[in-house]
Amino acid sequence: MILDIIQDLDFLRKKSKTVIVIDDELRELVSNMVETMEAHNGVGISAPQVGLLKKIIIVKPENDIFVFINPSITSYNSNMISMEEGCLSIPNYSRVVSRFSNIKIEALDLSGSKIKMELSGLFARIFQHELDHLNGILISDKSNKKID
Repeated sequence: MILDIIQDLDFLRKKSKTVIVIDDELRELVSNMVETMEAHNGVGISAPQVGLLKKIIIVKPENDIFVFINPSITSYNSNMISMEEGCLSIPNYSRVVSRFSNIKIEALDLSGSKIKMELSGLFARIFQHELDHLNGILISDKSNKKID
């Protein structure tokens, strides 16, 4: 089921809560989030963007889709790369945002198992963008360089 994308910036600036239980209801939410992201040609989506303040993000750097529950960055290199970003919650808006080029992350998968990964390039960028959503940070907060 395709969900509504939230564009209420006040709501999107709220911090998400840790997911305690991974059950069929949560798996259905994730399935709906994936369908919603793909229907809008997105490469990532977070639970706040569909109206739920839960620490869940979906990342699709290429053809594979990754689900991260309670994600965090455990380390990063100091190399930053600036690139234009858009956001499903702020249509027709983009900004140049600086992000770490390489990060190490931890999260839970849909079975509740802990996963650790090293991400780089576009994968790292999308992950950081979606993680910002969980912390109430939008691309409009990240830079003063607007691109129309």
